[in-house]
This record gives sequence, structure tokens and C-alpha cells, in this order.
Amino acid sequence: MNRQHPALVWIEFLFVACILSSLVGCESKGCGQRSSSQQLTASPASQKIQHVVIIFQENRTPDNLFHGLPNADIANAGRNSQGQMIPLTPTSLVTPYDLNHSHAGFRTMWDGGNMDGVDKNSVKCFGAPNCPPTNAQFKYVNPSEVAPYFQLAQQYTFCDRMFQTNQGPSFPAHQFIISGTSAPTAHTEACAAENPKGVPNAFVSTGCTAPAGETVAVLDTNGYESTKMYPCFEHATLTDELDAKNISWKYYAPSAGIIWNAPNAIKHVCVPDPTGTLCTGADWTNHVILNQTQVLTDVANGALPSVSWVIPTAQASDHPQKNTGLGPSWVASVVNAIGNSSYWSNTAILITWDDWGGWYDHVAPPIISSYEYGFRVPLIVVSPYAKAGFVSHQTHDFGSILKFIEESFGLATLGYADANADDLSDCFNFQQTPLVFQPVAARYDAAYFLSHKLPAEGPDDD
Repeated sequence: MNRQHPALVWIEFLFVACILSSLVGCESKGCGQRSSSQQLTASPASQKIQHVVIIFQENRTPDNLFHGLPNADIANAGRNSQGQMIPLTPTSLVTPYDLNHSHAGFRTMWDGGNMDGVDKNSVKCFGAPNCPPTNAQFKYVNPSEVAPYFQLAQQYTFCDRMFQTNQGPSFPAHQFIISGTSAPTAHTEACAAENPKGVPNAFVSTGCTAPAGETVAVLDTNGYESTKMYPCFEHATLTDELDAKNISWKYYAPSAGIIWNAPNAIKHVCVPDPTGTLCTGADWTNHVILNQTQVLTDVANGALPSVSWVIPTAQASDHPQKNTGLGPSWVASVVNAIGNSSYWSNTAILITWDDWGGWYDHVAPPIISSYEYGFRVPLIVVSPYAKAGFVSHQTHDFGSILKFIEESFGLATLGYADANADDLSDCFNFQQTPLVFQPVAARYDAAYFLSHKLPAEGPDDD
């Protein structure tokens, strides 16, 4: 059989995908690059929204986390690599195993758009008996364990065509959520594609303060992880544009060096000290809050900034194997704090998950470059101006969140994933009577998280 070189197959597919795609055409230049910066026109959000809070959870798909959600496109079964239809079966939010969700894992599961390769992805068990279970990837979380998520999704807007922008794991995904790219520099089309590796504890001491010898795989425009580099990048971020207009922002995270702390990997934000072990930059010192629960006290004290990123501890993250079931309560505590405060009247809370985590999902993502898009992740839009009980079927990605912020605060586009993304406008009705906040029922409240100090750790991924 005459087989084409894999790179040629990938390039040919991208060419066809560009022709067929009506989403963004062929303007993507690689790793989020779209066009030069330009000023956005004012949107209705700019008249109503004064605060945006991004709650960034971990490693779930709509099929896995929102099984049975009314009016949403959620599958009950999925196809494996043998062509068999495998029923999705229930499991706990807490599992004793993790699933491969690397860039290579994306390619395997995606299988040229057939969405039938997830069973070929590896499963990593952590000493539990009878692990992994049969068809470990074909699972959905018991809805009773994530009732706060269902309440929010059914009261406000749920998006069932939200895609993570990148085709890989947490480290690059967290770069995309603050800048729309994981490019090492502003003038490259390459992407940092994986989580960092190379030294022990790479997941808790990474970015611009990582030990020498730590590297991250870089994907070229042909789809190959052809090079590796130290995981410290230098390009514009949304926080730069917020700074330029004196718009307040905070990035709440449990610790400095975890792969979920995106500012740590941006050199001009971190500004490593001479030892290379501490960030010392003004942005880091003034805006990166190494205590995720401070978002709760900031709301209570009238100190919520205009834009916030809220990053959980591992226990409250929903990350398979690492979480302890606290995620739904953690998210509910943040939403309830805002909803029961004066901030509710002018806030948009955007709850999403950083990557698919290796779980089955049946919707093939649009492919616009060698690293975009990845698989679906849930998105819940919570606001007095969110459409009530609405399911959005419009394509969104992390760039949509950035664009919504840009339009809300009159910022220029970064020229990355934000430039051609939609702006979430189908999720809002700024002419409606503002929705009255209804408290979210959850097992644990804000007092629990403020009084129980959780270990400040991130994931233990491969």
C-alpha cells in the first residue's frame, strides 16, 4: 500500500479543513496567531459588565460531566477503535486513575475526525485494586455528585460547542486562557504543546522559575513535536492590555510554580530573580495572589478586581485522581459570594475547564491549524444578563473569553485566538430584566474553604 508521509497527510487535511471551515477561514498562522492588533468596537457588554471572573477547572468533557443535561448535545455511548458502540457508564467524580490527555493523546482519540480512538489512550492507575475498570475512558460522572454544576447550567447559559483552543494538556491550555497562544515568542508560529518534563516535581516548579533541565515540547506547523525548550515564554498577554488601561486584575492561584499558574511562564510578568527561583516582577507582586481563597475575602471586602482568573487546588479541581470531590462546592462558593454581593449586578462569571482530560466526547472539533482546536470542554455563563435556561450551540473557544473581556473593557485584540473568535454574545441578553440571583446549593460553603487550608498543589500528570 502506498502511504503518504504523516506530515503530508496532516498538511493535506488542514488545506481541506480550511476550505470547508466557515468559522475562521484560513487566517490562522499557527499557535493562536490570527492578525495584527486592532481596536475592537464597543459591545453591549461594555455598558453592563464591570467585572469578569473566569473560574478555570480541570479535565472534563460535556459528555463526561453533564450527562443528561436537558437540551444539550450529550452522548450516551461512544465508538471505540474496533467500531463498537460502548455505552457510557457512571463513575464518581473521584477516580483512582488518570487518562492520557497529551497532544499525542488528542491525535489518537481524534483519529482524523472519526472520534474513535480514545480506548487506545493509556490509563494511569495509582495503586487502586481492579484498576483500570473496563472501558475506563467511556464514563460519565454521577449527576448527583455535581448537582451545583447542573443547577448553574440549567439556570443560566450552558455552551455545548465550547472547545479548548489547544490540542493538549493543562500547561499550554493555561497559557491560552491569559493570552490566546502558547507560542514561545511573539514572532513564532510554533506552540508549546505539552506539560513540562525533565526534572523531578516539574509540575510544582515550572515556568520561568523552573530548574535547569526542565523542558516543554514545542510543536511545529506540520504537527510534529520537533524541539524542546525551557518553559519560559515572552509574548503579549491580556494582562498587558489591562495594565495599559489601568484596569484592575488578579490571578488567584494556590501556589507559584504549578503548571496551572500561567503568569509564572511569562518572563516579563514573572521577572525571575538572579537565582532563577522566584518571580519578582511588579505584575507578579501586585496581581498574582498565591491564595485562591482570597477571591472570597476580596468579594466580601469590596476588593474584587475588574478581571479575575480563579485557579483551584488539586482537591477542588475536578482533575481525575487528584480531586477529592470538592470542585462543585468550590465553584458554588465563589459564585454564591459574588451572587450575594453588590457585584452581582454587573458581573459575568465564566466557568470552564482547561482540557478534556482524556474522557470520551463525541463531537469532533473544528481543525484550523496543527494545534487548534482541541476537544469540547463545558462552559457555563453566569450573569444577571445571561440567557436563562439556555443552551448555546455556537462554536466558542478560549479566545471567545478573551474577546468578551476585550469588548467589555474597550481593549485591542491581542491578534491571537481572540482575534477571530466569537464574543459569547449569543449567551447574553443585555436588554432583559436582570436575573435575580438564586443561591447555589452545595455541600460545602465559603466558610469551609476559608477555614480548611487545602494543600497548595497542582496535578501529577504525565
